Amino acid sequence: MRILPPSEVRNLRHALPFWLSLLTVPLAWAGIVKGGWAVFLLPLFTWGLFDILDYLLGLNSDSADPQTAEKDLFWYRLITLIWAPIQLSIQFGAIWYVTRVSPLAAWELIALFFGIGVIAGAVGIVYAHELLHQRNRGERWLGDILLASVLYSHFRSEHLLVHHRHVGTSRDAVSARYNEGFHRFFLRVLSSCPGSAWRAERAMLARAGRPVWHPTNPFWRYGALQALMICAAFAFGGWLGVALFLWQALVAIWQLELVDYIEHYGLTRRHLGEGRYEHVLPRHSWNASHRASNWLLINLQRHSDHHYKPDRRFPLLQAHEADVAPQLPHGYPTMGVLALIPPLWRRAMNPHVRAWRRRFYPDITDWSGYNRGTLPHPRGSD
Repeated sequence: MRILPPSEVRNLRHALPFWLSLLTVPLAWAGIVKGGWAVFLLPLFTWGLFDILDYLLGLNSDSADPQTAEKDLFWYRLITLIWAPIQLSIQFGAIWYVTRVSPLAAWELIALFFGIGVIAGAVGIVYAHELLHQRNRGERWLGDILLASVLYSHFRSEHLLVHHRHVGTSRDAVSARYNEGFHRFFLRVLSSCPGSAWRAERAMLARAGRPVWHPTNPFWRYGALQALMICAAFAFGGWLGVALFLWQALVAIWQLELVDYIEHYGLTRRHLGEGRYEHVLPRHSWNASHRASNWLLINLQRHSDHHYKPDRRFPLLQAHEADVAPQLPHGYPTMGVLALIPPLWRRAMNPHVRAWRRRFYPDITDWSGYNRGTLPHPRGSD
């Protein structure tokens, strides 16, 4: 693994590959205006092209010096800062165009807004995730806007207050269990995470001596932003516009949770007894060093380092070696396709989980409680 000096990191040439998401803009508008086969361009770009590029370009374990100054990261930060207006223009521009200017056939609308949802999930929510972890209030607002544009605002509370604190335990709904298929996982997450996020915020307010209806409860902001998005969809396209907006939001959420499923599948922290668990370590996240998909997903696949330093900006995330953190056999795009077919997923991943258990926890002989998620919740959890 090579450590890149700040002089190389701040070079625009090094940052430009992370701007490949901008190619989705002309592809989206081609589908909106032309219809027909062009409505399939967005999923083909994110899933097909980046699968191919990962195999052609291989792995990249180079890491930037984590002490690189904030001022040297301008070109990386900029793509995340400008994405919210870009995504909103695609979402609402598409609704306006297909409902008022040039109607498409039903199958074209379904395919087109499926692709828009894939981009809103694979790019928009990934960028929102980066923004929400920063201390800058403006960046956090941009993250909230992106999440509201897919009606998944509670993800901020669930991710920051529950997932990062309880990852790899029975308390974290988005830590996929061993042998749990994606479709069952998806339904479980949809049903449990909104309430979990609400309880986490309620507990935080209680610790500050504030009632749940206090103005600082972020659920007020979540509700207002999401209501604004639905009203905008109606203003641009009537009830059909609302239906299309809801469809792309569901697809974006599905895309996000597909990634969540991959990131921690089968990985658990050791239960120490009495609701206590070991600290989060790099071994508790799956990683992928595939060059192209890390460009598209702004290094999200360096997930172990993200859990180690959650506010570390994406260009500074470090690649971990296989003896420290488990590695996926393929990048997220390929793994996502496998996850949609549970028998193929289990055939591909279960041997890796079992090897991980032998390497890091050879003394644990009974994994049944970990597999079922029935071990006690972490002590002090909400």
